[in-house]
Amino acid sequence: MASSAATVSIAAEWQLLYNRYYRKPEIYSLQWGRMTIDLRRHRVACAPFGGPIAAIRDDSKIVQLYAESARRKLQIFTSSGVLLSSVVWDRPGGRLVGMAWTDDHVLVCVVQNGKVYRYDIHAKPLPEFEIGTECFEQGILECAFWGNGLVVITEGNLVFCVPDFRETEPKVVRFADPEIDDPPLCVAVIEPKYTMSGNVEVLLGAGDGVLVVEEDGVQRLGEGVGPLQKMAVSQNGKYLASFTHDGRLLVIPTDFSKIMFEYSCESALPPEQLAWCGMDSVLLYWDETLLMVGPSGDPVSYTYDDSIVLIPECDGVRILSSTSMEFLQRVPDSTVSIFQIASTLPAALLYDALEHFDRRSAKADENLRLIRSSLPEAVQTCIDAAGHEFEHSRQHTLLKAASYGQAFCSQIHRDRFHEMCKTLRVLNAVRNPGIGIPLTIHQYKLLTAPVLIARLINAHQHFLALRITEYLGLNKEVVIMHWACAKITSSSAVIDEDLLKILVDKLKLWKGVSYAAVAKHADNNGRRKLAAMLVDQEPRSSKQVPLLLSIEEDNTALVKAIDSGDTDLIYLVLFRIWHKKKNATRDFFEMIQGMPLARDLFIVYTRSYDHESLKNFFLLSGQLQDVAFLLLKESWKLGVNPLASKGSPLHGPRIRVIEKARDLFRETREHTFESKAADEHQKLLRVQHGLEVSTKQAIFVDSSISDTIRTCIVLGKHQDAMKVRTEFKVSEKRWYWLKVFALATINDWETLERFSKDKKPPTGYKPFVEACIDGGQKSEALKYIPKLTDLREKAEAYERIGMAKEAADAASESNDGELLGRLKLTFGQNAAAGSIFDTLRDRLSFPGVS
Repeated sequence: MASSAATVSIAAEWQLLYNRYYRKPEIYSLQWGRMTIDLRRHRVACAPFGGPIAAIRDDSKIVQLYAESARRKLQIFTSSGVLLSSVVWDRPGGRLVGMAWTDDHVLVCVVQNGKVYRYDIHAKPLPEFEIGTECFEQGILECAFWGNGLVVITEGNLVFCVPDFRETEPKVVRFADPEIDDPPLCVAVIEPKYTMSGNVEVLLGAGDGVLVVEEDGVQRLGEGVGPLQKMAVSQNGKYLASFTHDGRLLVIPTDFSKIMFEYSCESALPPEQLAWCGMDSVLLYWDETLLMVGPSGDPVSYTYDDSIVLIPECDGVRILSSTSMEFLQRVPDSTVSIFQIASTLPAALLYDALEHFDRRSAKADENLRLIRSSLPEAVQTCIDAAGHEFEHSRQHTLLKAASYGQAFCSQIHRDRFHEMCKTLRVLNAVRNPGIGIPLTIHQYKLLTAPVLIARLINAHQHFLALRITEYLGLNKEVVIMHWACAKITSSSAVIDEDLLKILVDKLKLWKGVSYAAVAKHADNNGRRKLAAMLVDQEPRSSKQVPLLLSIEEDNTALVKAIDSGDTDLIYLVLFRIWHKKKNATRDFFEMIQGMPLARDLFIVYTRSYDHESLKNFFLLSGQLQDVAFLLLKESWKLGVNPLASKGSPLHGPRIRVIEKARDLFRETREHTFESKAADEHQKLLRVQHGLEVSTKQAIFVDSSISDTIRTCIVLGKHQDAMKVRTEFKVSEKRWYWLKVFALATINDWETLERFSKDKKPPTGYKPFVEACIDGGQKSEALKYIPKLTDLREKAEAYERIGMAKEAADAASESNDGELLGRLKLTFGQNAAAGSIFDTLRDRLSFPGVS
């Protein structure tokens, strides 16, 4: 049984509310710097999770200034009363209506004309905005905050909502008109995460019930419960604590289905503050009196000599007075099981056994034997209880008891013990009055270690944040980076070289730190020279090059990108510089001309996507032949564009492009062939274009000279065909071949015959024979086959028209045994033909024929 004097004194500090114990230890004795903050004369906003306190003199009250300045100051303190920052409040817009901290520790101040001013934890002004014209015209009567949102009620009883302050430009939503004549008696909000719609719901105490106002409509609930003077929504959004006009405290589900609890207070005067203490009790505060009411039993009353502020937390309520910070919470079950007077639970006996062991009493062994089977449970309870304590000595004793019990229990996992030790070291560090973040273990688990680190660095507690990240194995880079950026911001009087040395001496100790991010911050603060020096320290080109571009160090960025060999980076820089130098193209071309890799990549890109820029580059660099080749490529692209054929036949776009290419080729001695080819090409296009105009048939352009001649003959344009022949100096042999096959194509055998008799064909009669045979005209072919002088050609011609004897005779005249053998195979199915070849074999005795 735990019966020591220490145990009794611990339990004596508790208050019993029905069957639950509550305690109210003092966390801090507040100093407030050089002066004490009189909470009666100030408007105060306190952030949850042990966050900062903002205070400003209340301009709605007439106060005696004593020795302080008549100018109001907005002051920001830690929860332990350490001044973090202050700024003179000279904001226009009328009376300050509301002030609260967001989840991101941004202080939001709403003034009467609808303007919203925001500050960070160092009292640095952040972008302000206005809620709307109607708020400016009517004035704001009251406002309510949650998380990162705000609801305001105008003096005309209109409701406006700012759903999320984290947006760059917070939007304002007008809710449905509640249509009430008198101002609401009280206002509360249900956070979006607890509503069915996922949007905030505004509760207005109006008449004898409550109006639930949303963007889409208004609903009246709780008829007959009011009028309500004060409302507070529970932490989980399920319940509403309300104070009625006749002095009753009601606890109602937020759907107003029933009254769960009712308590009649001694006073009908509404409390100054109404707050939930966890989920088991409700606090009501009148001047000097704090009343804690539970679901059953008599309430617990506390008396204060001065004014207090209630700060609801997820597991209790912090109580701020002018001199101290207290924490009122339900005593955890593990703590009750150990320290409750006359407790005989295993954890209490283990704790008592440690005390006997320290006194070298045999009673320790007796206690351990009593709880042998429950020892693991007792150890876990002591560990859990240690996590809920603020006093270091009590944490130490409870953990020592747990360690003592572990020595006699091999079945318990020791990870829980080590994890609790780590957690308590972190919590004790941030609870230190110099830091002033009085987190409980429950709050710490909900907040998470990364968020705590972020809050420490925002408060410029970089050293502690770094130690904690190292201890917990978290990413240290975010702390180092924030420290470096903060150092730059606060060192405006330090010259760049000295500040660079300070930064590099620290940053080089941590591998992987991005100098580029620090350099970007320096540039944003107007220290471009420092930014450039920091970029030189960045080993990663992927981070270094974009930052060099952002600080206008284009040439250096291009050199670094080329050195990296990363084509994507080089293209990034090239495009950026190219875009900036659109009006100074020559400068850009001259710059890349001396950088082979950048130049080649530029050429590769523009060759595919931007011929015009590539042509300009080649022209300025004197590469005329390359420009000419590009022009020829463009001419072919114009050929597939139907718009290219429009316009004058002599001055069509393709012809002009090819002429330009020809002229450029003529400028170089090495490209005589290309020059002549381009010249002939443009001449041919002119001729073909003229032929298409005269024939009204789009069949000439982009065909060859041979095809142009052949098409003219087919169409009966013999004179045009002769002109093309003359213009392009087509040889006589080629002319005969083209004309013969063109006439055969249109079956003009008569003209073909006359053409063969004009003079002796320079090609011989072979083209005539082939044209007739290809045209299936055996009789026409026989007109020309006898005129063939080459016996082999004559034999093959007879073979093609199926005349075996004639073929054999021609083959025998040629004395070509191989030809004769092949002809025998060809005519092998014909018995008569076979006998002819046998006779020839016997007569000529060709050894190759068998």
